[in-house]
Amino acid sequence: MAAVGAGGSTAAAGAGAVSAGALEPGTASAELLLTWEGAEAHGQGLPQPFPDTLVRVPAHRRLKYISLAVLVVQNASLILSIRYARTLPGDRFFATTAVVMAEVLKGLTCLLLLFAQKRGNVKHLILFLHEAVLVQYVDTLKLAVPSLIYTLQNNLQYVAISNLPAATFQVTYQLKILTTALFSVLMLNRSLSRLQWASLLLLFTGVAIVQAQQAGGGGPRPLDQNPGAGLVAVVASCLSSGFAGVYFEKILKGSSGSVWLRNLQLGLFGTALGLVGLWWAEGTAVASRGFFFGYTPAVWGVVLNQAFGGLLVAVVVKYADNILKGFATSLSIVLSTVASIRLFGFHVDPLFALGAGLVIGAVYLYSLPRGAAKAIASASASASGPCIHQQPPGQPPPPQLSSHRGDLITEPFLPKSVLVK
Repeated sequence: MAAVGAGGSTAAAGAGAVSAGALEPGTASAELLLTWEGAEAHGQGLPQPFPDTLVRVPAHRRLKYISLAVLVVQNASLILSIRYARTLPGDRFFATTAVVMAEVLKGLTCLLLLFAQKRGNVKHLILFLHEAVLVQYVDTLKLAVPSLIYTLQNNLQYVAISNLPAATFQVTYQLKILTTALFSVLMLNRSLSRLQWASLLLLFTGVAIVQAQQAGGGGPRPLDQNPGAGLVAVVASCLSSGFAGVYFEKILKGSSGSVWLRNLQLGLFGTALGLVGLWWAEGTAVASRGFFFGYTPAVWGVVLNQAFGGLLVAVVVKYADNILKGFATSLSIVLSTVASIRLFGFHVDPLFALGAGLVIGAVYLYSLPRGAAKAIASASASASGPCIHQQPPGQPPPPQLSSHRGDLITEPFLPKSVLVK
């Protein structure tokens, strides 16, 4: 199941303006903007840049690099570990039981974290959960729909990775960026720029090339794998991921509740729905062979990665801006490809390299802040001649951030629900 990040994506700010919510909470950028806006509201002038903000930048950069490493390792290792566990000789475990176990472990972890937040007071924890889960049952029931979709998505991922090479799945799974963008336009009335539409077209083209290479028989293929079924499963997973992420943002925007409470609620629904799916799909086989049939250390590694990897990403993702998330996705594709060559004998031909390169480029372009995109457009326009802005007489110049801090005036393109899975 997808772990809920520390905040949802925000609607686009007006032209030339940046809302505080559009920046990552807790970052130096957000702190600088909030301080500046508060000073402007009270008529106070503050020097640029702020010394106290500059002091926090090195620590923030270290957190960003740590976030990058966590995102890359989690994205790549989960896919590679599932592929490895599903292709091992011997008895194959039931994927539905792994999904249920991941939800149980994640729910228990969130419960322990909430218990720690209440300083070990059981009574306070029970009262808090009674209020948050039962009294506010409407908010709890809102999570049933995304939880159902996430449970379906997790099961579909096992089907897809069991039938597609890890590198091919990793590239094709980036279609979730396209589906999330489309659902954002339809459900949240967001607008996409020309650069965004172009990057989405580039993304689709790259995935189509990779799938054409796969259909053409790129390298040896085990007899028990069905690339057609894998493609259908990954496309359905991308559709469910995009819809669930946008729906989750829509129904919970402005809702209070910690990240651990939300993940606990998702885990409760996920466990129940996962058990229903287990009974419907593999109930007879599980009853005869046992819930933990086929479990090996590799399978437990997959379960633990799913349970704790998503929660870890939910913690660090607030330190990662959209460019960093896109870069992490690109590095994950490269890492998965290299590891697939070493572990599974995956063959990289020119067609796959071309398709993967287009996908990596599309992810990067889609992740660019709007300020960077406008800068590129302005640079192109200035090539035809200088453009001088005339300040009306008698009016003070607008406040400006120093040029070396220009990265603060940006607006994220990529919703958090795209890369926080």
